[in-house]
Amino acid sequence: MTQLATQQLDSIYSMLSAGHRNLRVERHSLMLWGASCGGLILLSNHILTAEQFPELKYRAIAWLILLVLTLSGVSLIDWHLTRRAKQARDEAWSFIHRQVLKVWWLLMSVGVLLTFATFFYGGGFMIFAFWVVLIGMGLYVHGLFSEELLEWTGALIIAIGIGMLAFRLNYTASQWVAASTLGLGMPLLAAMLDRGRERATWVRLVQSVGWLLCVLIPPLLAQRLVSASAPPDAPIVSLEEFRRQPTSQQIVTLPAGSTIPVKVEVSGDVFRASNASVLPLVLNVPIEIVMKNGQLTGNWRFPDERWAMARETQSISIPWVKAELTPQTGPEIHASLVVETRHAPTR
Repeated sequence: MTQLATQQLDSIYSMLSAGHRNLRVERHSLMLWGASCGGLILLSNHILTAEQFPELKYRAIAWLILLVLTLSGVSLIDWHLTRRAKQARDEAWSFIHRQVLKVWWLLMSVGVLLTFATFFYGGGFMIFAFWVVLIGMGLYVHGLFSEELLEWTGALIIAIGIGMLAFRLNYTASQWVAASTLGLGMPLLAAMLDRGRERATWVRLVQSVGWLLCVLIPPLLAQRLVSASAPPDAPIVSLEEFRRQPTSQQIVTLPAGSTIPVKVEVSGDVFRASNASVLPLVLNVPIEIVMKNGQLTGNWRFPDERWAMARETQSISIPWVKAELTPQTGPEIHASLVVETRHAPTR
């Protein structure tokens, strides 16, 4: 085959490839959506909190309104900037582009509805991973008709979301990983776009590994630094000593066998709370907790091991609930309550 014929075949192949991948993703879209999603995830603990909205249903409605307004506002800005960029290049909105936008709106709607549902049905610890998977699916579908790099990155983002659940990351770690994946990963992806050029597999692999390292190292390193930081030195006292003479800052030792009363608040159309709604739990092992001015700081550890935050390590699940009615005891409800320490200090 002559060189001219080879060049003509390559040109035909390039035109066919360009026809199949005729959708162009704008850099400003990735930066805009990444910054807004990452920022919202980072600020989620400080806006629309239980202190601002004590009623659960009102807090859920407030979050629903916030998500709808945020997504609608960002999409309008993105649409305006994309239309201006297409007009400058004298391009029209293709049929494929309109269909892919519908897929994006479908994924975002599912994410909003799931976020709203977690306020009433639980499962909030999965919400960051779920949003990461949704964004990854959108990028992967977009990449099928656009740039090959989007396919690789979309698959990696999906894998990150699944890994967050598989490794059972605590709430704070999931929040940081999700914020970095979207807030840092998507703007970084915008800088890596090569406008649909064909690259060897090993080149895409190197790009994907580099992107993955840039996205995962910052949150994991920050999490390690935070967990490694210990509270200031304070005297270690027993529970009896703390009761006799509390000071500004102390480390209180709770021995194994200590009874911890857990007050349970029950509400609904069938039951109401009573003064006797207290669940006594007994410690299996001794633990140390930090008290500052008579208040818990949230720092705890097993004796002589590293510190951890209580809100980052505990999870509670109820595997089963069973009701019984007998002539001897009357109505009874039996439930299995499992309190697990995830990523706790090693023993």
